[in-house]
Amino acid sequence: MIPRSLILVLAPALASCVFTGSAQGGEVGNPLAEMGASIRQLTNRASKAVVEVSVTGFTSSGEGGERDTGRISRERSMGSGVIVDSSGLIITNEHVVRGATTVKVVLGSVTEAGKTDPPGQDQTTTFDARIVGVDRDFDLALLSIDAGKLPTLEFGNSESLAQGDLVFAIGSPLQLRNSLSMGVVSGTARVIDDDSPVLYIQTDASINPGDSGGALIDTNGRLVGLNTSIMSQSGGSEGISFAIPADAVHHVYEQLRLHGRVSRGSIGVFAQDVTPPLADGLSLGRQQGVMVADLDSDGSGTAAGLQRRDLILSLDDQPIKSARQFNDALLWREDGERAALIIQRGEERLSITAVIRKLAVPAEPLALMGPPERSLVSRLGLFCLEIDQEVADAMPRLRKQYGLIVAARLPESQAAAAGLRQGDVIHSLNRVPMATLDAFRSRIDEFRKGDAVALQIEREGRLRYVAFDIE
Repeated sequence: MIPRSLILVLAPALASCVFTGSAQGGEVGNPLAEMGASIRQLTNRASKAVVEVSVTGFTSSGEGGERDTGRISRERSMGSGVIVDSSGLIITNEHVVRGATTVKVVLGSVTEAGKTDPPGQDQTTTFDARIVGVDRDFDLALLSIDAGKLPTLEFGNSESLAQGDLVFAIGSPLQLRNSLSMGVVSGTARVIDDDSPVLYIQTDASINPGDSGGALIDTNGRLVGLNTSIMSQSGGSEGISFAIPADAVHHVYEQLRLHGRVSRGSIGVFAQDVTPPLADGLSLGRQQGVMVADLDSDGSGTAAGLQRRDLILSLDDQPIKSARQFNDALLWREDGERAALIIQRGEERLSITAVIRKLAVPAEPLALMGPPERSLVSRLGLFCLEIDQEVADAMPRLRKQYGLIVAARLPESQAAAAGLRQGDVIHSLNRVPMATLDAFRSRIDEFRKGDAVALQIEREGRLRYVAFDIE
């Protein structure tokens, strides 16, 4: 049975072919065969730049909501990746390599006819991979392998994608290496998580577990998206798949390639959408729009004169209709650029110019931890990370430049029972400052059953104490 999407694509060609053949009395061609040959040629080239990613390591999971993250377990997982630089740079999803202790990349062979090798005759080569950097907000990671000159996929323009465009997904679903599916763009700029800055491409191309990090390509063989997730009630593909747009992937890739970390443009403003109840309650005078809900005290927005409850009407002459649009407009701006704002304050309309500042995105503690076995405080079931200069740079706005960051905890551990969370920073133990993991581990091991422990911790910028008795 021919897929409906394929019928829609072929209908004009079929109609044209039939009409031409009838009018001229010539032999009618076979557009299906011609299209099949074109797809084989296209995907044969693209498949060579899509790899399988094999990961072993630790992963953290939440139990009881997002605020209860940091429980850790060991697992092995598979995903896909795309070679974007011939020197061996590979882009994939961050969730594929999260908590990894080892990452391996499997390169397969594809024949000129576009056929994979028969079972038992797979010509694959496996390489150890290094994680260059990650961006958890955009769910992207950059890997590097030393494999000589490799085939690559060229970045396409995802902004030009529109509903109905034909696309192809290539990856390794359920460990079925070099699998291809075809579909159309079902929608663009999809929001599937209000807290995520990503506006996804939705497609009906079949995506399954293991496809994460694989390529979504257009009919020119260019990378227009990185396959990331599915919406499913069964756990399998139900025709609702999401990919990170190539434009965003390219931005993150360049920053990770050059700096190993990601920064975002900001003016230190937390913007919020205006709703009718909010407008009435605050007497804003507008039933919709975007309002300044909060400001960083040391941010450039504060320095420029912005105030809470200001309504943002435009940014660089572009009308601002939502907080997401406002944030997206600043996201990739460079340090030192100027943002021209038109705001409304009461009955007054003002022009304000703020300077863009590039702010480093805080790293995930688990991603910085390294080999988990070296970071374990076994008596508490706690994995900790010492604050050195690299960690301090990756975790901005720490109250103190020393201490131990909670990277994860074991289930049913004393750390879990005491309420310690991933991201907490331990500054002292019973009033004694703790700067090294060895000192903390040694002091904990000295306690006897029933001894009291009082940890001074930093959580979300606030100092507090967590106290418990040693078991």
